[in-house]
Amino acid sequence: MRRMRIGAGAALAAGTLAVTGLAFAPAALAVAPGSATITADCGSFGGGEATLTATQDGTAATITVNSSAITAPIALGEDSISSTLTLVKASGGTTAFTGTENPAMAAGDPVQVGPLSGTVASGDSLEAFGGSLTMTVFGITITCTATGPQSPGPFVFD
Repeated sequence: MRRMRIGAGAALAAGTLAVTGLAFAPAALAVAPGSATITADCGSFGGGEATLTATQDGTAATITVNSSAITAPIALGEDSISSTLTLVKASGGTTAFTGTENPAMAAGDPVQVGPLSGTVASGDSLEAFGGSLTMTVFGITITCTATGPQSPGPFVFD
């Protein structure tokens, strides 16, 4: 019986320490809003509405771009688009998110690139208007720019 009490006591102490550790663990960081909409002009490649979805983990952040209005001109293989999304900082300057991730797309499919990776600081406020999305496919560079501010507003990182 004595061994059972020690085992139960040790388990209780371990559980208490685990709960205490969770109470003092740092809170997860978040970006707000989690997604925003822009209207993009991609020159002779078209344009239209696109959704930017942002995530944050400490100083690392990602943004994925989806657009049903901007379509793939030809079939594209997975991870075949080299992309750079440049966002304007409210405090001045820009922040770039880069990557080569994209799903395979048939000709005419909506364009999706990302997640594109970048580095942010606490309090950064980033806006697509004034920046650009550059995609390079088979040596052809496509540049898209926002025609107005993103809605509902800039991404603000914790």
